Amino acid sequence: MSDESDQKKGLLFYGGPNLAFAPFALFLVGVAWLGLSGAPDERGFWPILLAALTLGMLLAKDRTHFSEVVIQGMSRPLVIIMILAWLLAGVLGMVMQQTGFVEAMTWLAAEAGVQGGAYVVASFLICCVVSTATGTSLGTLLVCGPLLYPAGGALGASPAILMGGIIGGATFGDNVSPISDTTIASALTQGADIAGVVRSRIRYAVPAAAIAMVAYAALGSTELSDAAAPELGANPKGLVMLAVPVTVIALLLSGRHLLQGLIFGILTAVAIGLGLGLIEPSALLYIDVERFAARGMLVEGMERGIGASIFTLLLMGLVAPLAASGLLERIVAAAGGRAKSPRAAESWIVGVTTASALITTHSTVAILTAGDFVRQTGERFGIERYRRANLMDITVCGFPFILPYMIPTILAASTSAAGEGFGMPRLTAYEVGLVNFHSWALLLVLAIAVVTGYGRTSAWTR
Repeated sequence: MSDESDQKKGLLFYGGPNLAFAPFALFLVGVAWLGLSGAPDERGFWPILLAALTLGMLLAKDRTHFSEVVIQGMSRPLVIIMILAWLLAGVLGMVMQQTGFVEAMTWLAAEAGVQGGAYVVASFLICCVVSTATGTSLGTLLVCGPLLYPAGGALGASPAILMGGIIGGATFGDNVSPISDTTIASALTQGADIAGVVRSRIRYAVPAAAIAMVAYAALGSTELSDAAAPELGANPKGLVMLAVPVTVIALLLSGRHLLQGLIFGILTAVAIGLGLGLIEPSALLYIDVERFAARGMLVEGMERGIGASIFTLLLMGLVAPLAASGLLERIVAAAGGRAKSPRAAESWIVGVTTASALITTHSTVAILTAGDFVRQTGERFGIERYRRANLMDITVCGFPFILPYMIPTILAASTSAAGEGFGMPRLTAYEVGLVNFHSWALLLVLAIAVVTGYGRTSAWTR
């Protein structure tokens, strides 16, 4: 088998190059249908993705080449890392849940008088800090989602708005953190220094966060009911488990890999839980003789990540032929030269980056795809490099964190499974993305910036 670059050349489809988009269009139609029908979780997308892949294979002129491209897309290191991280995060969330951390957080919030919309705002701010410190929105969702969401039921927080606050906080750090992959990619593709990009980005991120907090506070409360307020007790003992997320975050801040942080987080949680008698050794893993199966927190925690893992594999396999067919490059090329003014050029920059994000479903890949077009178009009309980097980054921190077929919303929805034992419903990706007020606010600020020219100078980078 030849290398990946050779395999990507000449992937052709019957009916012309535009038919390369037909499988993805089928997937989008299927997602819309399932969403309107109330698909419970990401597992409902599996058969739609399989159907889309089947259509792609039928349309491909070289089906062996198509198959190899699909497998290459599925086997990217980033995909494997995400799958392993989701499985491990499921275990971490399960152990934290069983050691009484949620009950302790409920007690602490109740003692502090933080309830309803105030708890949603607090969760948003916590996730802002974590995501900015670690530079990873997905890691923030994996760590914070299973810990903050379950406690919301007993504190009068609206389930969907609470998860919207969690993913909104994760979006904030992805946008402004100097170690975020989107920050790095947007800066490097435009020849800008990262420190200057981050300083210039504050003028967009802070107003969006302020708008989001107002919305979370105003809409984040709900009336408690018996179903939504399980008996969590008033036990502060589980607060010692705060050492677990602190350990994970400290490892990530020190430059350790996400998987390393999660594994050591699990070890820390198990050690503290067993040492203080918060969990029994047999609860970690036992044999269910009647069902001839292994059960326990370790198994059940990993099961939480299966749905999102299979979805990711299939989705990355579906996206790979789009890139291999050259469709993305043609979109970028078609947009070149059509801008007639700085404002129009910025509109094209946002439009091409949006198209790249919608098709690739990955923020960083979208930036890398549109990067050359953005740089050339921006230089032609005198749009400075920090501005170009910000336009791209804000765009990819908008739609990918709102639309229900994107990985962040799928992941956020899957982490809501941690609340089912505490009276909190499992949410769909539609419900989560719809109330990610921070991403909506970012898109609003972006539109205002393009139309009015707000932030077009580089004064804040000095």
